[in-house]
Amino acid sequence: MANVIFGNHSSVLVPRRDRDSIRKFYCDVLGGKIMKADPERDFLRLGEDFYIGFLYGDVPDESAFLRTARSVWLEIKSHNVDEMTRKILDFGVRKLEVPDPHLYFQAPGGQCLRLVGIDEDLSFYEGAGEGPNVAKVKEALGTAEIHCGANSSPSRRTV
Repeated sequence: MANVIFGNHSSVLVPRRDRDSIRKFYCDVLGGKIMKADPERDFLRLGEDFYIGFLYGDVPDESAFLRTARSVWLEIKSHNVDEMTRKILDFGVRKLEVPDPHLYFQAPGGQCLRLVGIDEDLSFYEGAGEGPNVAKVKEALGTAEIHCGANSSPSRRTV
C-alpha cells in the first residue's frame, strides 16, 4: 500500500514587496538562516532541517483569503513559548483568534502558523481525548477578529 509523509521542504509564491518583512520575520524573529538568495527567491532554513523557498513575484495580496478556514496552519515549535510569543507579536503579525491554547498567527507573506512548545504533549491534535471543539473553531473562523501589533496578547483559552 502506497502512503505519504510530509517532507521538510516547502515553497510559497509571495508578493515581491513582502521580501524585506519576510526576511526580518523568519530570520530575526524565528531565528532562520538564508541559505541562498537571488533576485527571484530566498531559500531559508528553520531549525536543523526545515526549508522554505520564498518565490517572489508580482502576485496579488491574497492575505484575507489565507485567514479563512481553507488555510493550512503549519506548526512551529520553541523551547521558550512565552518569549517567542512576545517576539512574534512584537513584530506585528496578524494574530488569529482561534479557540485553542496556542498562538495562531499570519506571518509576512501570508502563511498561517501555530506556535507550540518543543516538549509539549500534543496528543490532543493526534486524536487522543476529546480533540478540538469543531463548532467553536468554525465560529471563531467565521467571526474572528484579527489583532495586529505589540498590544496583542496570545489567547490561552481551551477548546
